[in-house]
Amino acid sequence: MTNHPNRNRRRSELAPSPAPASIRRDREASGLSQTEAAALIYCTLRGWQDWESGARRMHPAMWELFQFKRPRRRSGVLG
Repeated sequence: MTNHPNRNRRRSELAPSPAPASIRRDREASGLSQTEAAALIYCTLRGWQDWESGARRMHPAMWELFQFKRPRRRSGVLG
């Protein structure tokens, strides 16, 4: 498995996991419940709750997917 893209990278070079406060802040700013946010990125409610509570770290790819798919609020209107 020497050809894995992250095999020779240092941990500091990889994308960081988001902080639990950032996960919650962005979900709430999008106007989503935990259930809706979890469904948006195809994970379980329990998994989302663990990310927001800090019990587990969210993988950076899941964070990127959420950022890409989440609705944006503009002037109180989703869009």
